[in-house]
Amino acid sequence: MALPSPFADWFAARDWTVHPHQTAMLTRADAPSLLLIAPTGGGKTLAGFLPSLVEISKNPASGLHTIYISPLKALTADIRRNLGRPIEDMALPIRVEDRTGDTSQARRRRQRADPPHILLTTPESLALLLSYEDAPRIFAGLRRVIVDEIHALAESKRGDLLTLSLARLQRLCPGLRRVGLSATVEDPPALAEFLGPTSAPCEILTADPGPPPDIAMLDTGAPPPWAGGGGRHAIPAVLDQIARHRTTLIFHNTRAQAELFFRDLWLANEDALPIAIHHGSLSREAREKVETTMTEGRLRAVVCTGSLDLGIDWGDVDLVIQVGAPKNVKRLVQRIGRANHRYSAPSKALLVPANRFEVVECVAALDAVRAGDLDGEPRGPGARDVLCQHILATAAAGPFDAEALFAEVRSAGPYADLTRPRFDACLDFAATGGYALRAYDRWQRLKQGPDGRWALRDPRTAQRIRMNLGTIVEEETLKVRLRPARGGAPLGEVEEAFAATLTPGDTFLIGGQVVRYETLREMVVEVSRSPGRDPKIAVFAGTKFATSTRLADRILEVFRAADWSGLPAHTADWLALQREVSALPERDRLLVETFPYEGRHHLCVYGFAGRNAQQTLGLLLTQRMEAAGLAPLGFVASDYATLIWGLEPVNAPSDLMDSNELYTAFSGWLARNAVMKRTFRTSAVIAGLIERNLPGQRKTGRQATFSSDILYDTLMRYDPDHVLLEITREEAMKGLVDFGRIEAMLARVHGRIDHRRLDRVSPLAAPLFLEAGRVPVKGAAEQRLIDEAAARLMAAAGLS
Repeated sequence: MALPSPFADWFAARDWTVHPHQTAMLTRADAPSLLLIAPTGGGKTLAGFLPSLVEISKNPASGLHTIYISPLKALTADIRRNLGRPIEDMALPIRVEDRTGDTSQARRRRQRADPPHILLTTPESLALLLSYEDAPRIFAGLRRVIVDEIHALAESKRGDLLTLSLARLQRLCPGLRRVGLSATVEDPPALAEFLGPTSAPCEILTADPGPPPDIAMLDTGAPPPWAGGGGRHAIPAVLDQIARHRTTLIFHNTRAQAELFFRDLWLANEDALPIAIHHGSLSREAREKVETTMTEGRLRAVVCTGSLDLGIDWGDVDLVIQVGAPKNVKRLVQRIGRANHRYSAPSKALLVPANRFEVVECVAALDAVRAGDLDGEPRGPGARDVLCQHILATAAAGPFDAEALFAEVRSAGPYADLTRPRFDACLDFAATGGYALRAYDRWQRLKQGPDGRWALRDPRTAQRIRMNLGTIVEEETLKVRLRPARGGAPLGEVEEAFAATLTPGDTFLIGGQVVRYETLREMVVEVSRSPGRDPKIAVFAGTKFATSTRLADRILEVFRAADWSGLPAHTADWLALQREVSALPERDRLLVETFPYEGRHHLCVYGFAGRNAQQTLGLLLTQRMEAAGLAPLGFVASDYATLIWGLEPVNAPSDLMDSNELYTAFSGWLARNAVMKRTFRTSAVIAGLIERNLPGQRKTGRQATFSSDILYDTLMRYDPDHVLLEITREEAMKGLVDFGRIEAMLARVHGRIDHRRLDRVSPLAAPLFLEAGRVPVKGAAEQRLIDEAAARLMAAAGLS
């Protein structure tokens, strides 16, 4: 397919050159599956749409031709604006609409009756469309599906949901062509397999990467603090950079950190530069206001989180600042690409380490970006709780044949190796709830007819299934509004657990402003503005990222380097002192230090396995120490180490680190730990066992948790082999506890443990004493301290 003259003229009128990868997308327009990897600002989204725009302009028949899928609702709105320009300029007879959770019911009904040529949507909205009985008619003319930022979807259950929807679309539209777009791909063949379908190999098209980014660490004039993650020490230097640039994005890893940094930045902003804050816990109105103001070029800086990670082209951003270590090279590359969003201009970014150790991590991340060394953990098989949901959604669309559905599911990349027994277990769960629950009518949802096909027992169930589709299980949050509640502006939401700690008069931060808690009415937190300067901080539901395996390896490479000239002098001196006093950690060996401090014996294990895994390691080691009579008192973990303190010295750390013993301890701990119940709740909501949304009502987070706890205890007692408990165990092994990284670390060191017995705290361990999040151990040591204190008291009183 060549570029028709109206399109060529449109490019020429703007002095734009058609990039080779855009031309290649046209010439390969008929490829069944194509993955385009092009740098941010390289016009990859336009490249994905060009074949559709050309095809529809030549044959503007009514009906749905192309579906565009993105991870973010805001990204669909941005794409609609950008697509509108060429369509309007060339007067193309093409109708483009979006369909997300923000789309009105009336508009959704109209779209089903009269679909646009191009529909911009999300994985959840696509799954919902496919659950209607008229899906074959809606998608009858569909020719192409474009998945933008596909790498972001492939890393979560939203990606599993998407691939199952694509498999369904492929059955409805056998000639469907799939296009994946991404700027950051560490393993192109793996992502191509994810895009699928399994029946046709996916072609990979790689564009010229463009100029390398202009990246460095921000010189703040003084060393960062030894601990903490806020980066407030850098605010004067950050304000100076904002003043020197047109628009600056200031990324943070958590919403709470973004709120605190924005408040301090605002208080220090003596020149009254227009700045704003943007994150996922703010109200839609607040986010849209920031987006509009930024698009119009009226903001000098936006403090933000992952809500602005992906390819939204807003304003004239010419600088990105990452506050805090990025934890993940791929995420850093994505964020860097927001600056100078043009193919020919290098992106400019500055990193701000929030504490002394993060200096090393930032240097390692900068080296990785310059080398084009992206990280990424290998994806496991498709999640089965998502498959359970997909089976229910398929039934909502009409009767189905199990054999045909099994083949369809196996055509989706993540489910290519799914066995029939595992599929049948999910089908049985969707139909009856499983052995222990089949006696309850509420979970008797499917029945098999005389023709062998499966269908809903009660057609009215379809509405409830649709209301609960999706894999994003929201944290228990409450809306926050300014008083009066009905007329007051919505500010965002806070976690239910945080709201429960508030009493009238308490203040907290949200959206960059201090508000005072007044009351809780009808599940809405009512607040008023407060002039206070020292608020509480809302515990937002943002993710705390763990340092990736690849980045951790690069940090260890920095330690091993003979030349530390790339490090600031204060950090190089710190590492040199560590090497002199003890040793520096190595990738294939495990450094363990023991030392006394303030009357306690300490054990420090440098696993470099990420915060979640190091936290789990602390739980397991203290459990083993308790059994061995070593009287642990508590521990604290960071991304690189676990520090444990207790009443007895650990003379043989290797005895505690046996992988088989740790796995046994882990399995026992997991079975009785709250992590299992929390994981079960999430999987139960996704699989459809627990309904968060019901016609005319919505369960609170606490109600859903109460329901899931009862179900979990019931299944553990009466049906321990239930498929949902199997799924829960699989999910709990990763994510919150990340035991897989502990196993990988132990396999890598293979018993090579370097035990350093020290007479004082080591330089590398010292910052761990300042880490937040200390976990006390309630065991024999606690009772021993109580007994010793009682004995001293009685002796002081002259009693024996």
